[in-house]
Amino acid sequence: MGSGMLETVRRKALTLWEQHDLLHEPIAVKARTLTVHEAIGDPEGDDFPLQKGKEQLMEADFRGAKGQAFTDRFGDFSGTLADVAAMPLQNNFRRAVFVASLNAVMRGLGLCMATIHCRDKEPGECALKFRDHILERYGDVRITQVGFQPKIIEALSGAFDLKVLDLDPDNVGTIRHGAEILGPQRQKEALDRAELLVVTGSTLANDSIGDFLTDRPVIFYGTTVAGAAALMGWERFCAKAS
Repeated sequence: MGSGMLETVRRKALTLWEQHDLLHEPIAVKARTLTVHEAIGDPEGDDFPLQKGKEQLMEADFRGAKGQAFTDRFGDFSGTLADVAAMPLQNNFRRAVFVASLNAVMRGLGLCMATIHCRDKEPGECALKFRDHILERYGDVRITQVGFQPKIIEALSGAFDLKVLDLDPDNVGTIRHGAEILGPQRQKEALDRAELLVVTGSTLANDSIGDFLTDRPVIFYGTTVAGAAALMGWERFCAKAS
């Protein structure tokens, strides 16, 4: 069955779906892989994980409401919410199907918004708003960002003491947009130094999210975590998603 925090999210989702009598309705939940241009357009940069082919954006459709999830294992799925609820969450593809489905259903029920990734210049505009939001809310804090989102790194590194934790070996050990990129072997160091964690929603789809729910304040960013954040009461910033 899955593990950790993702399983907690699924149990809450299952309860919600049962309350709304959605599980056994003949509802098709489909996830499709979007091209880079469909997903983010032209974001004025060439180092987004999507553009490098390391991740793809899966999209679920529930009664016309769309939900998305970033994943490194992608493909198509169709079935009912009962199928999604019963599916073992044992690999990143299945986790992405569940997460995208959750986002679509939460959007369809009116319980969350901003489930579709922003495009073109919007990632850069969102990053600047994110920087200003953090300055206003937390002041001058040491930040560890989890996940390589280049526009956010660029915006935050100019205003904060920032380090980035990432899984991609092409990024680890480099300085990108003014910030040092640390690998998983330095995760404890990266988390211990932080006064604020800024965490990609992709950690939900790979079930590492529990590592970052600590005693330190955390703000999640991106569309992947939209439904779960609303369900669990986690803080999320996503200023330009639709």
